[in-house]
Amino acid sequence: MKKIILASSSPRRLEILRQIGLRFEVKAHEVDETIPAGMQPHQAACELAFRKAWGTAQLEPGAIVIGADTIVVHENLILGKPLDQSDAVETLRSLSGSDHLVITGFCVIETATGKVVKANETTRVFFRQLTDAEINAYAESGEPMDKAGSYAIQGLGAVLVEKIDGCYFNVVGLPISQLSQVLKDFGVNILS
Repeated sequence: MKKIILASSSPRRLEILRQIGLRFEVKAHEVDETIPAGMQPHQAACELAFRKAWGTAQLEPGAIVIGADTIVVHENLILGKPLDQSDAVETLRSLSGSDHLVITGFCVIETATGKVVKANETTRVFFRQLTDAEINAYAESGEPMDKAGSYAIQGLGAVLVEKIDGCYFNVVGLPISQLSQVLKDFGVNILS
């Protein structure tokens, strides 16, 4: 079996890969997450995923490295992680009663050959109309604090979501169906 490394310390990504039985190690490195001005959201997600994978790949000969980054886009603005509880409230208020895009870019690098594949997945998420009391209660739960878009669909934030159009796992942080297809090109078949 090829050595597989996840270049992310996201507990959500770890859980998704564990859920499908993939054997992997976690080795994440800090990278500059500044998005260049004018870069489209899909490109930005892939670029950040590449930076994460590349940083780890430089230190791991003979491995397949997976990097990923998830961003939320609402009304053509990229919504990052909230700065504080007040910022989370403002983000949730803006998302209430509307839809937004969740884009996860991922990058797979085979260090032995230098092969690099970048891809992304987009899911449209629809929030129901939220009351101020609901927004404040959710923000006070602390769950939004390290999440792009200030919510976690796999947690308490599920009660905010009316419906989605696309891949659920993408919203959690890793589009596992698409990633499994890319991994086949690297000789890793999840189902065999």
